[in-house]
Amino acid sequence: MNVLMEKDADPGVLRGKRIAIIGFGSQGHAHAQNLRDSGYDVVVAEQRDAAVRARVEAAGLKVFDTPDAVAQADVVMILLPDELQKGIYEKDIAPNLKDGAYLAFAHGFSIHFQRIVPAKSINVFMVAPKGPGHLVRRQYEAGGGVPCLLAVHQDPSGNTRTLGLAYACGIGGGRAGVLETTFKEETETDLFGEQAVLCGGLTELIRAGFETLTDAGYALEMAYFECVHEVKLIVDLIYERGITGMRDSISNTAEYGDLTRGKKVIAQPSREAMKQILADIQSGDFAREWVAECEAGKPNMMAMAQKEVNHPAEVIGRRLRALMPFIQAGK
Repeated sequence: MNVLMEKDADPGVLRGKRIAIIGFGSQGHAHAQNLRDSGYDVVVAEQRDAAVRARVEAAGLKVFDTPDAVAQADVVMILLPDELQKGIYEKDIAPNLKDGAYLAFAHGFSIHFQRIVPAKSINVFMVAPKGPGHLVRRQYEAGGGVPCLLAVHQDPSGNTRTLGLAYACGIGGGRAGVLETTFKEETETDLFGEQAVLCGGLTELIRAGFETLTDAGYALEMAYFECVHEVKLIVDLIYERGITGMRDSISNTAEYGDLTRGKKVIAQPSREAMKQILADIQSGDFAREWVAECEAGKPNMMAMAQKEVNHPAEVIGRRLRALMPFIQAGK
């Protein structure tokens, strides 16, 4: 995988071009402010919500309705939830997009699964920071950056990669490294990571461990500390040092238990389930299921989420976190 840095970029390719950031949420606020601070011409598109628009203006940025922002822009970055992109694109973006404009995304879902199919005259690229927006902003302000993924889907102008790299550097990615990929690879690996490991896999592992201890008669508080609270300690070590570095930092007893017992938990059935999850993503089955769920008003998603709110691990967790003000202070 090719890794690019600031020295590889041509920032001049974005000079004189107006960039419209569609959405001022987690990623939107970071992209807009970082690009502005990098010397680029930036406007923001947001709904007619006084509170949201006030935040945009407080950041020193101009805010417009989406059709107006798109009509005046040369580069349009869509930073909206996946399920909202198609409708807003068809209603407010596509009819106002300049011929030959650059359409950008921070996740490949809508393009890869053909929810959005831009005209052939439109340049399409992706810049996906590998971190939440507040980290993208904080690292930029500190003189650093968050690594970004760069991909090109359509390139009628012949310079979309160059412009996309300049954009990535404009939000700070070139300070840390910009990795070239494809919309397909980013979308499928991102969805798999969320479902099988980072969110779905991890939360179910935590709950299974918690329930195993409490079903065996151990105190809720002890189960919470051992199976929920301390996850952050291990994840931080892996984040900073990798798995080997984490093992160097824990006790010999913990490391031996890790090496000898972990594979009994994540055994062949778990690996087969992961393969099926990946197959569902690759075939488009997950995307179709998610789109249908959104079109129905997300009834299953909301019901499942509400049920989880009342899980014993969540109930005891809320009580124990209230005893640890340092957690709230660190938010």
